[in-house]
Amino acid sequence: MFRTALRNVLAHKARLLMTVLAVMLGVAFVSGTLVFTNTISDAYQKSSAKGFDQVDVAVQAKYQENKGNKVGKTPELTQAMLDRSGKVPGAASAIGVVSGFTAIADKDGKLIGGGFQSEGGNYWGDKDARYPLKTGSAPHGKNQVAIDSETARRAGYKVGDKIRISVDGPVLNPTVTGIFTTDDGNVAAGGSLALFDTATAQTLFGKPGTYDEIDVKAASGTSQSALKAELDKALPKGATETTTGQQLADDQAEMISQSMSGLKQGLLVFAGIALFVGTFIIANTFTMLVAQRTKELALLRAVGASRRQVTRSVLIEAFVVGAVAGVTGLVAGIGIGAGLRSLMNTLGATVPDGPLVISPGTVASALVVGIVITILAAWLPGRRAAKIPPVAAMSSVHAKATTKSLVLRNTLGALFSAAGVATVLAATTMDGSDGQAPMGLGAVLLIIGVFILTPLLSRPLIATAAPVLRVFGISGKLARQNSVRNPRRTAATASALMIGLTLITGMTVMAGSLQKSIDKMASSAIRADYVVSMANGNELSPDVDKKLNATDAVTATSPLRNAPSRIDGTTEYLTGVNGSAIGKLTDLKIDSGAFKVGGTQVVVDNDTAKSRGWKAGSSFVAHYEDGKSQRLTVSGVYEGNELIQGILLDNANVTPHQTDPADMQVLVKTAGGASSATKDRLEKALGANPAIKVQDKKDLSNSIAKSFTLVLNMVYGLLAMAVIVAVLGVINTLAMSVFERSQEIGMLRAIGLDRRSIKRMVRLESLVISLFGGVLGIGLGVFFGWAAGELLGTKMPTYELVLPWARMALFLLLAATVGVLAALWPARRAARLNMLAAIKSE
Repeated sequence: MFRTALRNVLAHKARLLMTVLAVMLGVAFVSGTLVFTNTISDAYQKSSAKGFDQVDVAVQAKYQENKGNKVGKTPELTQAMLDRSGKVPGAASAIGVVSGFTAIADKDGKLIGGGFQSEGGNYWGDKDARYPLKTGSAPHGKNQVAIDSETARRAGYKVGDKIRISVDGPVLNPTVTGIFTTDDGNVAAGGSLALFDTATAQTLFGKPGTYDEIDVKAASGTSQSALKAELDKALPKGATETTTGQQLADDQAEMISQSMSGLKQGLLVFAGIALFVGTFIIANTFTMLVAQRTKELALLRAVGASRRQVTRSVLIEAFVVGAVAGVTGLVAGIGIGAGLRSLMNTLGATVPDGPLVISPGTVASALVVGIVITILAAWLPGRRAAKIPPVAAMSSVHAKATTKSLVLRNTLGALFSAAGVATVLAATTMDGSDGQAPMGLGAVLLIIGVFILTPLLSRPLIATAAPVLRVFGISGKLARQNSVRNPRRTAATASALMIGLTLITGMTVMAGSLQKSIDKMASSAIRADYVVSMANGNELSPDVDKKLNATDAVTATSPLRNAPSRIDGTTEYLTGVNGSAIGKLTDLKIDSGAFKVGGTQVVVDNDTAKSRGWKAGSSFVAHYEDGKSQRLTVSGVYEGNELIQGILLDNANVTPHQTDPADMQVLVKTAGGASSATKDRLEKALGANPAIKVQDKKDLSNSIAKSFTLVLNMVYGLLAMAVIVAVLGVINTLAMSVFERSQEIGMLRAIGLDRRSIKRMVRLESLVISLFGGVLGIGLGVFFGWAAGELLGTKMPTYELVLPWARMALFLLLAATVGVLAALWPARRAARLNMLAAIKSE
């Protein structure tokens, strides 16, 4: 039986080719994901580990937890602590580390590194072992800076150039005195690093005389653990914590691994979708092969083969196919992993140097996935093959589905679908995150139910295309009859395309609806013409609000100033605003009371009011970070949104209690409204600072929508793999169907149907099946998009459903294009059959 199975694989290798390709694509996706993420993770881990070469023990301030009504805070690392650390037994040297956000502009005034990876720090003395100088000298004084070599190369800067930088708002123009090399992970990822002398860094980052960290180097012969123990004895207990350099490297490696884990899981989900779609092709292929070899299998049964042996022979064929697909998929995946890494470098996302990582786990995963998926998909066809009675098979009486099996299938499908719809509808009534798991479960149940019911749905849905197919005469009529001749085969082929289009349509519906709701939220909640913020989301200097207030045409401004507080023993972040202007800059819906902010009167969003049991007229005591407290009164409760929420109070109350006031955003109202000229004026008032964004309402909604638009485009690209697999499925089904119907096609040719009509018949059959899958996929996608939107609507009051009719028409056209392209080779093959040889074939 083993030899027979191998001979069958070789005999039907052309028919199994598409199955191998389908599985291979899924395996390549899996192995490519593992190679890529392992390679990137390994490169970053090794790069970051180098950054700790000069650190044997790091001393950091230990956060003092909130206690009762006392706001927690982080103590300072003083010069005295630094001096003491350098003198403990076993310490060779100690340096103080200061760091903070520092944006560097290129020669065109644009921000280098995108903002989130723009860092600044201190250069220790005249020679800092952490940052070997490539050219120039160490920075001294507030007008000098050293920059990393990668930033210098990208921007074209050299020693002696004046550059524009920003820390928290104001623009500085220091001179580059040195260019250094570094193993810093942010720089390796495309960010920038600017270094000042220690005193200047402390002043710029608001930490005069203090440090963020103290790095201690061990003397020769002293271990890291021994040095750590000495430091623990010498430094104030409870105020500091010490960590060895090895532990820091291990923690950083773990953090990198976890950050890569999210990317890996996301990519593997789409690989799983492609493999899931591939199972339809495998099952379809082996079902058709078994049907075409009915007599052969019956003969094996007649000469003594048991049912188990017949099933085993089919599974052996599947094993060979899976093994071939696994090996070729692994090779292709290694190429994909290498290609993705090169693509990242091409797109400017610099990756540290390192070898391509092909772990034993990746190799094992590729082979296991390829073999297991293929065997599982082929098991049911193999089991059916073993159940064919030898006598019936020898007589060419193919076992058809009985009425009982059809009723059972349709009943099961109806139950799954009903359960799925009910669960999804129930989830839409739940609150936000509570409904996510039930909705996911309902979606899975509904997709399974629709898949089971697809053979039943195929006849009525395909029948609706009959009027159009009549236009093509006998070819159209035959195409319609062929597409419903074997509903299970049609269902399996269409379902592969249905799954991909369901996900694509659902994501598109959600994206369009979210964009609309964000536009509505920005226009309805904010009366301000502009919102000013840092490019990386960091805090703004209060000087920014002052400069904007002094600008011509600005009629009102209000900073949004965060301040931690303790209320009834729990932490609550207050938002300080300009009480006299906030009403002119926002248009928040008031649920109760009045919108009055000033003195001890505050307004609270509805979620906070509900959680704390407050209403208009309620009062509470806020305990500030300086230890003082104040009784505040709720004048009104407003409807919060993603832009403005929480407790709003006058800055005159909150600012005196803050050690280092800073603003998250500044709302700006101008006399002439938003215009390009006004925007230019505001940007010039801020020194054309590359680190500061000046956004009108449209810019604001676009920046919020940008993140999920990027995700949507990634999803489109990743789901393209599932669509490609679905195309292979249509090609495979049609090609094998043509082979199965060789005698019939020969008869049609003999009675006068020309080659062009044969080609048209196969193409129309493919088109009908693809459109059937497309209609099901788009219908399910719209339903899931609506349901997910209802869930989002509980957190976003401005959410409303938007159906992207143009996109959905494009997806239907895509399904039709898939059908036409998939039919090219099978149609050509059918038209070139020799009619006499075809008539004589069995």
